[in-house]
Amino acid sequence: MKKPTNALFQESSPYLLQHAQNPVHWMAWNETAWSKAKRENKLVIVSIGYSACHWCHVMEHESFENETVALLMNEQFICIKVDREERPDVDQIYMDACQLINGNGGWPLNAITLPDGRPIFVGTYFPREHWMQLLSYFVKYWNEKPEEAMQRATEITHGINNMDNLPAAKGKDFLDVNLEEQFRKIDLAWDYDFGGRKGAPKFPMPVTLELLLQNHFYTKVAKPLEALTVTLDNMMNGGIYDHVGGGFARYSVDAEWTIPHFEKMLYDNAQLVSLYAKTFKQTQNERYKEVVYETIDFIEREWTDDSGGIYSASDADSEGEEGKFYVWSADELRLLMGSDFASFTSVFNVTEQGNFEGRNNLSRITLAQVDKVKLKEWKTLLLNERSKRIAPGLDDKILTSWNALMLIGYVDAYHAHGDPRFLDGALRIAKFFTQYVIQADFSLTRNFKNGKTTISGFLDDYSFVCEAFIALYQATFDEQYLRLADSLATYTIQHFYNVQSGLFFYTSINDAPLIARKTETTDNVIPSSNSSMAKALFCLGHLLDNSSYLTMVEKAALAMKEQSAAYPAYYANWAMLNNWMKNSPFEVAIVGKEAEQFRQDFSAGYLPNCLLLGAASASDLPLLDGKYVDGQTFLYVCLNKACQLPARSVAEALSQLK
Repeated sequence: MKKPTNALFQESSPYLLQHAQNPVHWMAWNETAWSKAKRENKLVIVSIGYSACHWCHVMEHESFENETVALLMNEQFICIKVDREERPDVDQIYMDACQLINGNGGWPLNAITLPDGRPIFVGTYFPREHWMQLLSYFVKYWNEKPEEAMQRATEITHGINNMDNLPAAKGKDFLDVNLEEQFRKIDLAWDYDFGGRKGAPKFPMPVTLELLLQNHFYTKVAKPLEALTVTLDNMMNGGIYDHVGGGFARYSVDAEWTIPHFEKMLYDNAQLVSLYAKTFKQTQNERYKEVVYETIDFIEREWTDDSGGIYSASDADSEGEEGKFYVWSADELRLLMGSDFASFTSVFNVTEQGNFEGRNNLSRITLAQVDKVKLKEWKTLLLNERSKRIAPGLDDKILTSWNALMLIGYVDAYHAHGDPRFLDGALRIAKFFTQYVIQADFSLTRNFKNGKTTISGFLDDYSFVCEAFIALYQATFDEQYLRLADSLATYTIQHFYNVQSGLFFYTSINDAPLIARKTETTDNVIPSSNSSMAKALFCLGHLLDNSSYLTMVEKAALAMKEQSAAYPAYYANWAMLNNWMKNSPFEVAIVGKEAEQFRQDFSAGYLPNCLLLGAASASDLPLLDGKYVDGQTFLYVCLNKACQLPARSVAEALSQLK
């Protein structure tokens, strides 16, 4: 291995370490780099990406490994590399700038900034010659027109700060939330042949898909469930799903889910475990159960660290080729399958010409019937053969927020399938959090690798961990998790809350200030940190009878109500919160010696309108106080603190929900 040539060799991020041997004199985002820029009065290149990003690798090979390009960058700029997954706060600022300047964004994200970090230009991927022309232009611009450059930076920074301005909240309640209209706005762009939004590329968008499931539950209209299941069916049958090893790729480049961009991300797979598990509850589709088990098998086989945390991603590329690890030639499959080749190809769409650069990315023919034993035999054979190949790069940093999503995924799988293995997985991540992530003052760290952490937590770390501990409490009735969630919520309010807007800043008051302090509200491939925090406070407000939390939630939800009503696909988590605000959920208290069995039976159904709490013995939680009767187990179905007569069975309690 070549020796490191820049300061990135000191970092733990796999993405930054990938660039430690570049001839570019990269520095990490830190005070040393910015002090150097100010001292030398040089423009700064802030280059942002992530380890599984294909075009990041392309630009590195074309430009950042090139001595001529590096000479220009080193002489004229201070060069800073950023892993967007470790520093989403930095990424969001320059992504907003890119949107302002170009109307679009993506990665790699390359910003040219003044020595104080204010951008004068931001773009994405550039071929080598274009990149060098661009750099030369801005060197000349800075040398000849510094006042104009500073004015440009001021205007762009003003625009970045104004992007978070929200209109004043309208209306005082949620009774006018229209669930039929909510679905209609999503339905207009839906693809009922292949699922997902019409066109390509296609991203799974688990939050939007869960909104469809919840919308169906509340309205009893069939079409939202159809929109969801046609998507889940095509995704699990298509090439975006790894039919050999389990797990989903990040997105499909085509409209039929056939050819993925082959990287796998923890945040996708964690949320899709939750989604397939919840939809299994509603549909009892055995294939959905199969997907949950195979995806968790993949996560435990390839991504689970000895610490109990889960790694972040697997690359799209191996041996310099995208998808090489995952695809098969017809001849390879013919040799492996022997007499089963014809039946295998009839199930998995194999052709002589292939569907990806002369080879086959496996996808499953929807109506093909296959014996489960034979299917498992084929998959085991292919997985063993594939394990002999050079695997894609592994991003083995452990991110707090994404691990919280996986903890929730484990809990949802446990509720749906009752397999204690899934609860063990959730408890393993919880132990990782309490051992390595949660500090004595209830602050959180964001990243972990080789026993070390280097970055303080952001809002999504706090909100997702809060939600994860609330979910784990409802799966175990172990009050330590509810108390942890409450302590984390208290810390978050103290360090992130914006009293004026009723929302939360993405960064803590303890973080070093950036050129803008952002407020994340849009639900994308991951729920926004603000919608997640609002849902966590909503659940805590009900479970702990904390009216101040519920007042904060109402203010936040009203601030976002107009956006979620107008654009439910992009504010889907807010829309689900609004559904709760319109249809206040039941609090179901299960108390007594059989509380655990009753909880398991009650959780087997899809009931997004219920919050569970319980204990096998007396508890001082407000909604459990006085409900324990020695030797008996009762279920109390309550709504807005008013409880019906105690039920002696799950069936009786379910009847009270109606």
